[in-house]
Amino acid sequence: MDQERQVFYESDIKQVDKLLSKLITEAEAKCALLVDKDGRLVTRQGFTNTLDTTALGALLAGSFASTKEIAHLVGEPEFSVLFHQGKKDHIHINLVGERSILVVIFDDRTTIGMVRLYTKDVTARILEMLENMSGDEPQEKVDDEFTSLAEDKLNDIFKE
Repeated sequence: MDQERQVFYESDIKQVDKLLSKLITEAEAKCALLVDKDGRLVTRQGFTNTLDTTALGALLAGSFASTKEIAHLVGEPEFSVLFHQGKKDHIHINLVGERSILVVIFDDRTTIGMVRLYTKDVTARILEMLENMSGDEPQEKVDDEFTSLAEDKLNDIFKE
């Protein structure tokens, strides 16, 4: 597993949220989540109030980790898409690059084909966005007076 962590800033989250909202509308899904491969929820859109998204994220990451080992056993480097079909709700899960997982939960109002079609487009857009992220969030300028006071306080704390 890639040990480097993806950093998401507020502006990135807003862009992803717009894409997820569009996906939900076009695919007629119930909700969509972006989770990192360590199982941490990055963001979510749609009807998620009844979901334990923290547990769901962790379990989905674990599912992908075990599926990766299954893929190796059958000679594949990795399975990039998973689908779970329930009696009323279904889950479409796919990798977004090396470090993120896109999850779409939907019911019988739509089809897996519609979900796959729109998820493929949104995945490509999120991947493009992630690849273009510089990792440099505009930082507020720190006041020189504050810096001086902080240095003085640290010197006081660590004096012998």
